[in-house]
Amino acid sequence: MAVHRTKSSQRSSPEVERLVADAISLAASGSQIEDRFWEGRLNTRLMRLLKSQNQNVIDAALDQTFRINTVAFEVLADIAETLAESLTLEIEDQQWDVLLLAMPIVAHTRYQIPSGPLPVSVIESTAAALQASIVSTDTRLAIIPWLYSIDQMPHSHCQTRLLTESLANAAVSGGEVKLELRDMSETIAVLADPRFVIAVVAAPSGTPLFRWQAEPPTRQERGVSLIGWQTAMQEPMGSLLPGCEFELLLPEAYFTNCRLADKHVRPLSIRAAVNYLETTLGILPAGLSCVVGAFGEEQADEYRISFSMKGSPEIVYGVIWPLYDRESVANDALNDVSDDESPIKRICDALHEAGVEDVFRHAMLFDPELCDDCGAPLFPDRSGEAVHAEMPDDAPTQQPLFH
Repeated sequence: MAVHRTKSSQRSSPEVERLVADAISLAASGSQIEDRFWEGRLNTRLMRLLKSQNQNVIDAALDQTFRINTVAFEVLADIAETLAESLTLEIEDQQWDVLLLAMPIVAHTRYQIPSGPLPVSVIESTAAALQASIVSTDTRLAIIPWLYSIDQMPHSHCQTRLLTESLANAAVSGGEVKLELRDMSETIAVLADPRFVIAVVAAPSGTPLFRWQAEPPTRQERGVSLIGWQTAMQEPMGSLLPGCEFELLLPEAYFTNCRLADKHVRPLSIRAAVNYLETTLGILPAGLSCVVGAFGEEQADEYRISFSMKGSPEIVYGVIWPLYDRESVANDALNDVSDDESPIKRICDALHEAGVEDVFRHAMLFDPELCDDCGAPLFPDRSGEAVHAEMPDDAPTQQPLFH
């Protein structure tokens, strides 16, 4: 997805350089009038790239600004995401503001987290809950009849823009959502993962999209909206996710909620892994050892967490803790737990909360290796080697793999 870091070879093309220069200029601006000038330039350049489906240039510019100017990166990322997930549509002399929504359900299980077609009853319940608790009056909706896994979501700004455009017309005109959903990619079996319902909300331009934007007495704070949403959707989602524990997050803009759901699921992945190993191998959390290492080519893109039985060097299971565009770790602080907000501190806290006491942290940056035979990620052992995680031969066979 576009919320993840990208590696691109097109780093010196004129289009990339112009995007980077304009983003740096906007980041350095000292007034709103200058802000509007640079924003206009960036909007024009990015919209041209989105319309021509030229994602490589956008990715390369994001990669370059991330490395040289984090403020400019934030500026460029925010504008690219805004253009991909929102638009203004005019139909019958009426202008509509349209926003692509992601409605995350963060789930964990010992079995399998479902995805696939949404029954009509669940779509109707979703629409009713949105209208009752989330969206403002006079808004219109179009809901995709599919429960998405992260693997099935749009993977770029360009793909997201196409999805927003296709749903916008359906929402405003009240027409049918026309998407090809039969050839969705297979969902990887993992123990903890987000699921998403995707929709667009449209409101007459200049009017509120959400209840928390409205004036009293219609106004409703986000916390109240979230409680209403969770209460209304608990039963419909429970029918779709048997055998799963799950939490419904507040429906919000697409990219914001993709990041939020992915971050929210990371500690759940650790808890689910510990529960799985306890059930499958009969080992209490205190009987597990973990090794944590940062992986990436030039900088940390993710941490990989290895699980073994205490006293054994064999890695039996692995969990990946990805880092996202707005997270970075200096190469000399990969195992530094002095900062409460650092990823490694959050990982160690999640392991300790799950009952794992023995945690070893590597200070080195590992190459992001995968198994040549099966493509599975390799995980660090205590000696500093990246190895295959393999359950004992006598362990019961179950479906979940890695996260």
